[in-house]
Amino acid sequence: MSGRLRRRGPLYGGQWDLALLSPVILTVLISCLAFSTPREIAFSRLLPAAPALAAAMWPVLPTILLGTFCLLVMIGLSFAYADLGTPYTAAAIVAVTLAAAYASHVRLQREEILVQVRLVADAAQKVLLRPLPRRIGDVEIESLYLAAQEHARIGGDFFEAAGTPHGIRLLIGDVRGKGLSAVGAASAVISCFREAAYDEPDLRGIVHRLETSIARHSAAFPGQDLPERFATALIVEIPHGGGQIRLLNCGHPPPLLAHRGKIHVLEPTIASPPLNLAALIGDYYCVDTIAFVPGDQLLLYTDGVSEARDRTGEFFPLPDWMGRQGLEAPRELLDRLHRDLVRYSGGRLDDDIAALALRWPNSRGQERPS
Repeated sequence: MSGRLRRRGPLYGGQWDLALLSPVILTVLISCLAFSTPREIAFSRLLPAAPALAAAMWPVLPTILLGTFCLLVMIGLSFAYADLGTPYTAAAIVAVTLAAAYASHVRLQREEILVQVRLVADAAQKVLLRPLPRRIGDVEIESLYLAAQEHARIGGDFFEAAGTPHGIRLLIGDVRGKGLSAVGAASAVISCFREAAYDEPDLRGIVHRLETSIARHSAAFPGQDLPERFATALIVEIPHGGGQIRLLNCGHPPPLLAHRGKIHVLEPTIASPPLNLAALIGDYYCVDTIAFVPGDQLLLYTDGVSEARDRTGEFFPLPDWMGRQGLEAPRELLDRLHRDLVRYSGGRLDDDIAALALRWPNSRGQERPS
């Protein structure tokens, strides 16, 4: 899949292995302290903590075995030290081990349910953000999706690309809000675009279809956020033979064009309304035409990229960053963007991120035309 869903977790590799061994380490530590310190300190009373910790990460049987080992350690201590309160501590070990075994059983059941839910979410993500072709005609295309929430699969950001009789057409957008409501609206917009991109000869016709689709979806699934349910969208068309691109920007962050060694922020000549707001602020849509020649690169993105902040609250300097990049392949460009965004924000991305990178290679390879 050319679009990559990135996820971040707290523990990887050796750190996770060490965490799994922590109940054993704790048992050994308490046992050594209990045998090597005076009876009055009574470190043995901490032994029930080991099976309790094991319940958080171990299956049922290993948890019970660890509790049994702690019980045997306590019995061994009773031979070395008299009047240690062995019956009370042993009873605590047995009670905690039984409770820990039950807790481990419940945790495993919930983890299994979570795995099934994630499989469904993965399938939904592949339908909503299906793999894009790496190349359409002469244009190379790559995509990136980065979920802000840990373990998240899908959200309100969306993109699509299609080679149509009218040229290469691309869509990127962002539904306001989060959760299933945003996912449903994004799905309605994408599904409509996949049909309209082939049928409509003009970009205005496509956006009218998208406007109708999201309006119908909002009416069919009303909620408290209905007055604010809208989506920004950017539609790009590269005619057959290239030479130019047409842009229709409905309230979306402006794309960046790398053209002859310079970075151009492609602000719309006249602002067009976001989807589902045309009834409030008018339905006039402006299509801009920009030169696009071999050697050029185009970066489309959602506001999660441009509004990523560092620890001081400063926004990510996307145009400056783009200007420092060479004429890289779209995949390498997006991989570097991902790494630099995570580094810039200190790993605290507050919004989903979607991006499309396009490049029209020239006949002389990767050299930029002079």
